[in-house]
Amino acid sequence: MSSIASLYIASGFGVGLLVGLTGVGGGSLMTPLLILLFGIHPATAVGTDLLYAAATKTGGSLVHGLARSIHWPAVLRLASGSIPASILTLLVLWQLDLNSGAARSLINVVLSLALVLTATSLIFRKALLEQFRERLERLEDRTIARATVVVGIVLGVLVSISSVGAGAIGVTALLLLYPRLPMARIVGSDIAHAVPLTLVAGIGHWAMGAIDWQLMGVLLAGSLPGIILGSYCATRVPETALRLLLAATLLLVAGKLGSEEWHKALPEIAASTQDTSTQDPGHR
Repeated sequence: MSSIASLYIASGFGVGLLVGLTGVGGGSLMTPLLILLFGIHPATAVGTDLLYAAATKTGGSLVHGLARSIHWPAVLRLASGSIPASILTLLVLWQLDLNSGAARSLINVVLSLALVLTATSLIFRKALLEQFRERLERLEDRTIARATVVVGIVLGVLVSISSVGAGAIGVTALLLLYPRLPMARIVGSDIAHAVPLTLVAGIGHWAMGAIDWQLMGVLLAGSLPGIILGSYCATRVPETALRLLLAATLLLVAGKLGSEEWHKALPEIAASTQDTSTQDPGHR
């Protein structure tokens, strides 16, 4: 058990280091790691990571709050969409039963999609901003408010199912919708919004029995020093190279998860097709 705990602590440190260096949410790194490397059930990996994220981002939001680098109107708009969407998504997951094969497949498929979206936002963020900045700057405040709520709804669904989305995707959306805000306030607002969202989603998974408290403790023991060290080194490492490396890693992980689900689904598809053809009265 001590060797396994050491591996979890080392993994937490590595993820925390990358989070500190790149600012990308830990869910896009930690959840796939727990599923693919340690064989943790997807529901448990997601639920544990949600409360782990709520704990780590609370500290970050306090720092940004003291520095007055949070744009609270954007946070409230995001939360007004994400919190109800998270609650509805959790109710759907509860009806599915998290231990069922359908729930496992749903989590893996949505996780793959969220990882692809995160990688895309990392690679094309600058191009998107250059393409749409002038057009978005002309939007009315009411339109921006509505779009922010819609973004919150999307994030609420993604985060509740996969624990991924509140990092790179959220930052990219805020940069597009609030181009006049400085980067520090964009990041601070994204972190502040992630705290209630991951807390609500994490409590929902806890109510469904999908939390491993011991696992969360050892992950925090490794990740907190990693985040501190990564944040200190962030200005000393080429950001572009790190983002591209991280994006490539996320795409590989998404491909791995997606291919596993595809190979699992193939026999079921073949069996369903065979049953349909057998039941067809015109079948010869």
